[in-house]
Amino acid sequence: MSMIRELRAAVRPALRKDARHGYEGAGTVACSASSAVVDCGVYVEGRRQTRHVSPGEALRRVRSGEGRDHGAFVWIGLHEPTEEEFAGIAQKFGLHPLAVEDAVHAHQRPKLERYDESLFTVFKTIHYVEHAELTATSEVVETGEVMCFTGRDYIITVRHGGQGSLRALRHRLEDDPELLGKGPSAVLHAIADQTVDGYLAVADAVQDDIDEVEIEVFSDEPGKARRGGDAGRIYQLKREVLEFKRAVSPLLRPMQQLSERPVRLIDPDIQKYFRDVADHLTRVNEQVLGFDDLLNSILQANLAQATVTQNEDMRKITAWAAIFAVPTMIAGIYGMNFEYMPELKWKYAYPAVLLLILVICYGIHRGFKRNGWL
Repeated sequence: MSMIRELRAAVRPALRKDARHGYEGAGTVACSASSAVVDCGVYVEGRRQTRHVSPGEALRRVRSGEGRDHGAFVWIGLHEPTEEEFAGIAQKFGLHPLAVEDAVHAHQRPKLERYDESLFTVFKTIHYVEHAELTATSEVVETGEVMCFTGRDYIITVRHGGQGSLRALRHRLEDDPELLGKGPSAVLHAIADQTVDGYLAVADAVQDDIDEVEIEVFSDEPGKARRGGDAGRIYQLKREVLEFKRAVSPLLRPMQQLSERPVRLIDPDIQKYFRDVADHLTRVNEQVLGFDDLLNSILQANLAQATVTQNEDMRKITAWAAIFAVPTMIAGIYGMNFEYMPELKWKYAYPAVLLLILVICYGIHRGFKRNGWL
């Protein structure tokens, strides 16, 4: 099997469609009840050496003479650590204080920063929220964050939010020692690839929602047209697409940097595969931009339809007002209390007036009907 096939098989789920429901292995298992460390492992030549080890002990093993000779590295996974929980690890590995602050407080834009002997990468994870029907308050996407500190002999992942679990990814990588033997850069690529694959799955699901709204807005069936005419649903979907866009667009430049420029901490054999991730990310970004433009067009069409409907209603109201003005006018004339008025003493005056009213109203109604006002 070629290296690219091994790489893709290791970092991508077997079934792409399952990504719509979140990453595999969404749960986390902490090393202890009071610790933010989800997992900590030492890898020598791509093989895990122990199941449970403290970060300090892992670092000691990796930087021992034997560990350096065999390209050992440590992979530490944390979930929403506090400043106190992360301080010890940051000090042991010499992480930059600015990057540590970003990792603890989260809510960062996707980015790539270089600090001396480490890379700090931020990924926004996206999860599609299943819903029976799209409403004006439906939440379509949920976001999380995965932050990576990548060094020569370590990679530290910090996850925020309930999405983007790396547990299943770690297991898949551990099943491919040859790939893990490339070091921390192989893990960084796997995380980037899984994140972007998640974007692709969410983009397909959002496309289905947009298609549904578009069909209902332009539907000829009165019931569907009325539901699709809810501007609140369209606007809510547009807000969710904007959240999606904030996760995808800022990541383009970091992926280009990792795929195009030589980076000392990235294995040359791994760097070329970042191009595949960058290509997929560009495709998703184009889809999201297309979603935004399409929703703008749907919203404008919806508002135009609402205006047309209001104009039609006003025409109907005006037409009926004109029809009812005839009997009102005639009744008003004959309701005046003058002593001498024509037809007052005539035997057939009452039925004649009623007939006159009906004939005039029928003629006006037929004219409006012919012109499409009624």
